[in-house]
Amino acid sequence: MTNRIELYDTTLRDGTQMQGVNLSLKDKLELTTALDKLGVDYIECGYPLSNPKDAKLFEELAKRTFQNAKIAAFGMTRRRGVEAKDDVGMNALLDSGAPVITIVGKTWDLHLRDVLRVSDEDNIEMISDSVGLMVERGRECFYDAEHFFDGYASNPDYALETLGAALTAGASRLVLCDTNGGATTEQISSAITTVLETYPDAKVGVHCHNDSDLAVANSLAAITAGAVQVQGTINGIGERCGNANLVSLAANLHFKYGKEVLLEGSIENLTRISRLVNELANLNPYDGQPYVGTAAFAHKGGMHVHAVQRNTKTYEHIEPESVGNLRQILVSELSGVSNIAATVDPKFDIADDRDAQRRILERLMDLENSGYEFEAAQASMEMLVRKTLGDQWYHPLWTLDHYRCIIARTPNGLASEATVKLVIHDQPCHTVSEAEGPVDSLFCAMKSALTKAYPTVTELHLSDYRVRVINTEAGTAACVRVAIDWHDKTSGTYFTTVGVDQNVIDASWLALNDAIEYKLLSEEEADA
Repeated sequence: MTNRIELYDTTLRDGTQMQGVNLSLKDKLELTTALDKLGVDYIECGYPLSNPKDAKLFEELAKRTFQNAKIAAFGMTRRRGVEAKDDVGMNALLDSGAPVITIVGKTWDLHLRDVLRVSDEDNIEMISDSVGLMVERGRECFYDAEHFFDGYASNPDYALETLGAALTAGASRLVLCDTNGGATTEQISSAITTVLETYPDAKVGVHCHNDSDLAVANSLAAITAGAVQVQGTINGIGERCGNANLVSLAANLHFKYGKEVLLEGSIENLTRISRLVNELANLNPYDGQPYVGTAAFAHKGGMHVHAVQRNTKTYEHIEPESVGNLRQILVSELSGVSNIAATVDPKFDIADDRDAQRRILERLMDLENSGYEFEAAQASMEMLVRKTLGDQWYHPLWTLDHYRCIIARTPNGLASEATVKLVIHDQPCHTVSEAEGPVDSLFCAMKSALTKAYPTVTELHLSDYRVRVINTEAGTAACVRVAIDWHDKTSGTYFTTVGVDQNVIDASWLALNDAIEYKLLSEEEADA
């Protein structure tokens, strides 16, 4: 087996077939550049005739120089009854300027009968003619054998014959596709072994879908059986259940199989490329995604944390930094004092103070029992620590007299008004603000009250807001947990706070208060 495995990325085509994913031209150009810098070997950018955006994409790509990747255009074999040189689709692929052309053709006799309704012989000619034209015009041509493993199971002789036609016509890669995502690792290995025995000079690739949750495993089985190229998408996005996750494949091939993938040193950028794709595609990251998820190296149980502090190999199969990720020690009602000692900022100096650790843990457990969750709310966790440790670490910056929030529907729509009365440095301050909604009006009233004493409060901005019902059995009287993400423009930092109450406005108020106190107390310490 070769030690270099080619990575062929199809995020820009197969990935965009995922429900809800739609990349702009700018997004596609940005991602293409990032994949090239990562060291991906081939980047498939779609079919030039599918839509104006992809046609424009190939125009823009033709103006650029890529250091590592080759751009691939994707299309079907020529139509029946039309010579390849006269086929509109064939000419669009050539006109794209892409140095690599990937031609997908039918392998499964069921498709010939029920979909294309062409004879076996016509299909062979369509494959041969299409691949041959690309090679004749000086393009490297990959042949994607669609539904290969289904076709091989149904009629192995004919499936192999289609590969032979592509190979004879000049295809440089025979890419075997598990298009339905239903094959098992045993089927993948057996079929690829037979293909390589039949065509020993062929270079084989694999393209797996994830409908059986086996896409990564099947791709690795293909490599073990002799494939030299693996196709997939970043984060496994794609139609139905998605494609093979190229992030996991790159990491597994590098760390577990000792294969050369990407550029030397680029493996540590896997977390970055994963998060870039989620951002561009407007997808919520999967915290538990292997290697790159925020929870991939997160430790919660007290026994685990204690062991990891002694030796990280006890519960981590690789170092998180090797893929650009971070280790996290979580705190919850499952925590032991080891978690508290490992999680709390060293500035609080409680590493050897078991009493302080236990008091923090007890307070944490009480709050989580009432619905709080601090694993992703680091700022609220710090406020809990401060208030538990007492005067040395916490002093109130204001006291609340009362707040009131009014929402009124008028002929012109909804109006929201908040009244806040605080006592700041022994002086009462009474403010009223109108804004877009109750949380916004409360925050504006708070800032208006605090700005004179604490001018940097205006640099705190809400970046995300989430509400979750905790005890659904209580119906509309249920408690809710509000988590708010913040951006502090003064320090450039991001953090999260949390509040819990039966009243969603008061839960929001608690999270809002934590955020402002966290920011201002941190600034006090920095200035001290």
